[in-house]
Amino acid sequence: MPSPNQHLSHNHTEAHTETHTEIELDSFAPRILTWFDHSGRHDLPWQQHQLDTPDPYPVWLSEVMLQQTQVATVIPYFERFMASFPTVQDLANASWEQVAEHWAGLGYYARARNLHKGAKQLVDIIEQTGTFPQTVAHWEQISGVGQSTAGAIVAMGVRADQYGGDRGVICDGNVKRVLTRWAGIDGDITKTATTKALWQLAERLTPTRDSGHYAQAMMDMGATLCTKAKPACLLCPVQTDCVANAQGKQSFYPVKSKKSPNPSKFSLALKLVCDDKTLWLQRPDNGIWGGLWCLPLAFVKKQSGEKKPGAPLLATWQQEATFEAEYNTAEQIIFAFLQAEQLLNIEQVNLHSTDTVKHSLTHFHWFLTPLSMTLTIEQGMRLTQTLQQALQTLSWVDDSAQNSLAKPKAMQLLASG
Repeated sequence: MPSPNQHLSHNHTEAHTETHTEIELDSFAPRILTWFDHSGRHDLPWQQHQLDTPDPYPVWLSEVMLQQTQVATVIPYFERFMASFPTVQDLANASWEQVAEHWAGLGYYARARNLHKGAKQLVDIIEQTGTFPQTVAHWEQISGVGQSTAGAIVAMGVRADQYGGDRGVICDGNVKRVLTRWAGIDGDITKTATTKALWQLAERLTPTRDSGHYAQAMMDMGATLCTKAKPACLLCPVQTDCVANAQGKQSFYPVKSKKSPNPSKFSLALKLVCDDKTLWLQRPDNGIWGGLWCLPLAFVKKQSGEKKPGAPLLATWQQEATFEAEYNTAEQIIFAFLQAEQLLNIEQVNLHSTDTVKHSLTHFHWFLTPLSMTLTIEQGMRLTQTLQQALQTLSWVDDSAQNSLAKPKAMQLLASG
């Protein structure tokens, strides 16, 4: 790792920082820190948990929650977690059901699974060494912790740089936006060469000591000043030598290749009712909504009709057993059961009904339309037996008890509709 006084070594980064003098490079962090002291956010709940002595636990917890999620959304979830699991040992000892219930609605559920797994890994490390991991490299070995998250934890939670240990360097989305604008880095940030250049620049600018305050300051810069739209350049502490500001091209940075529009997929969320109770399935740990409770999903053929708001979008039952990755073993069993019971006799369903829930995932948009079916007690017993023989986790739940299930937000909306 280069020292703060070394020159940049990557040609692409040098090409975009050659207009910055050593004085400007060396003064970058002090200017950011001065701004943060006077204008940054100091009242976030995870900051309050580490005012006196370093504590990696709340930093790790908050950093995982903040991945792809806004601060305002994270705060109540963080506070609930800290109230129920005040230590990493409490989180490690909690059941998955407890963790999932606390996470439900926050999205990107693989984070919750990694968090629970990571807590167990951390407890093992603490039992062996007496302390949390102290270096970026060791934190990167924890499930769900990448390079920037590890840097943030070490910077803000370990603070080893105060006594000669590792400093924490971060380069998340907010930081990349600040650095590409300030240095005029016009390479595609999804490309390896640009990523490497940004990390080298981040390392060059991060102070040897007090990297924790600097990390918080850079996050705040990206979140409150150097925002995606309408950056507040007049208030920026580094505006005088910012390339994007000088060019008047703030919106140009960062450069990112455009993705193709996400496709749409359509499913039916089956409300299978038997004896006034609805069937819920716990999804497998791997895959979408892993470990959470969901209504069974049904399969429909390719849609027909106009694809515009309010227009009917019709689909017929898919009779062939061609299943996509989103559908699990339990749903395939249910589909075959409903076919055998001749309950799939609806010719068309409207997938643009007022009850349809749109759920956007990383790679596609998912439209889920609820459809109720009533089973006899005998049918319900046979379906339950078949699912249990296949080692599927299920529960017949009455309406009053549905709130106790850990469900993704889309299923919360479907259940309440």
